[in-house]
Amino acid sequence: MNTRKSTVLSAFAPLALVALLHAGTAGAAAPAAFTGPDFSGTYDCTGQDHHEGPYTGTVTLERVAAQSTGAYGAYTFTLDVPGYGVYRGHAASHGRQMAIHFALPDQSTRDYGTGIARFERSRSGDWRFRKFYYEPEFKDGNHGFEDCVRRKRD
Repeated sequence: MNTRKSTVLSAFAPLALVALLHAGTAGAAAPAAFTGPDFSGTYDCTGQDHHEGPYTGTVTLERVAAQSTGAYGAYTFTLDVPGYGVYRGHAASHGRQMAIHFALPDQSTRDYGTGIARFERSRSGDWRFRKFYYEPEFKDGNHGFEDCVRRKRD
């Protein structure tokens, strides 16, 4: 290749790189703003576990704004059950339904599972939900229900 052609191509290389980079991002749309209900808050819960019987607990849901888009919500999930421990997890919502994964940090207990919750407004106007959960390995399989009501916000 002669020197003149090489110089001309070198001069256009930065422009070509910018064009390629721009073309790669031109089709990427910004995420849609979150439009779903926000279930964030602290909830007081009563539950009925197939193996353990009745229990009480506190659920904390925190919406992850950067991962929530349109009608879809992303959440961190914590369930504190006195005498059993703090279950940590995550949740995904669409409309008034939410899928929840939770687990105790000590994995030797095999106390982890998946739940599905349906949210509705209580008589006082706060959110409440009923959750069914399934634990495939806890005590050879387990399930239960929780009923939770969000605490009043200040």
